[in-house]
Amino acid sequence: MSEKKGRVFLRGITSETYGLKEFRRSQLDAPRVRDDSIVVDDAKVAHSGDSEKSRTWWRIGPGDDPFLTQSLQIHFVELPPHSSNHGHGHQNEAAFYILEGAGYEIHDDQRYEWEKDDLVIVHTDSVHRHFNPYDETARCLIFKAKSEWMYLGLIQQGRSGPIDNPDKFGERVDWSQLWTPDVEKKRKVVKSADTPWQSTPLGKVRVMSQPGDDVRTFSVDSFVLEVPAGSRSGKRWTMADEVLYVRQGSGYSLHWEVEAEIAEKYYARIANEPTRHDFKEGDTVYVPHNTIAQHFAADGTPLKLISAQNRLFKELGYHNTVFLENAPEYDGPEGARS
Repeated sequence: MSEKKGRVFLRGITSETYGLKEFRRSQLDAPRVRDDSIVVDDAKVAHSGDSEKSRTWWRIGPGDDPFLTQSLQIHFVELPPHSSNHGHGHQNEAAFYILEGAGYEIHDDQRYEWEKDDLVIVHTDSVHRHFNPYDETARCLIFKAKSEWMYLGLIQQGRSGPIDNPDKFGERVDWSQLWTPDVEKKRKVVKSADTPWQSTPLGKVRVMSQPGDDVRTFSVDSFVLEVPAGSRSGKRWTMADEVLYVRQGSGYSLHWEVEAEIAEKYYARIANEPTRHDFKEGDTVYVPHNTIAQHFAADGTPLKLISAQNRLFKELGYHNTVFLENAPEYDGPEGARS
């Protein structure tokens, strides 16, 4: 990764031509599997969360070189026993998947307990802090669409403290007046026991957050996918890009590039041959925008993947997922859409 003067919150796109094929080509050519040896940001510059004991490190972000995506940002937080991070606030949401340990959150002066395999939502405009009061280290995987907020100018963030020039402003008023009605009634912690496994064209899936549910996130869709030993997932096509964290097992992912043929309307041209991307437990696998992907368990044990996608794509008109092949364990119709 190249040296930068400061943290990159939002990446720009420049080109001397209207077509952006070179930009997409560079994204497609970048390695898609990253492991623990890759730390693209150690949270020492322009971050506010870490305490003397807690640790944060980034796997995917908008300032990366080579660049993958800014649709989602991926980082980890580690809390040693009997520790916490610094309290801070930002306008963007964040979703925490608890990989190890247990603890609790303080969000806007309210307490929320969490444990391994829970999904915890930091809601929009939340002042929050993470605590681990137990004897076991807690480790969390965080995915968020932070650049989305940055692009829209929602950049008021920082640690708790007084405002500058308080004499220029009046008394405090309730910020949450601007929020979507009844949003406080939505779930902040999604317990694994409350998300049953489902048989889908993609395979055995446990949905953590999706449009229309009662989970307090508007920006990230997430699910857990389990692939039996020696088997494979469904072969699916989405416009949104995706980040998969390898929770258990190892294997490989096949990706088919989709080219846009612009004639009297848009046509999709699917690559005849896929690219292969091998992965192991603890890796992240990136699936680019407008790509067909299928995942294979290859080491004799079940494969478990945690998926995250930016929900904004659905709001922009790309709601469908197209399955070109169903998972072998699924007995529903071929060519399904969801």
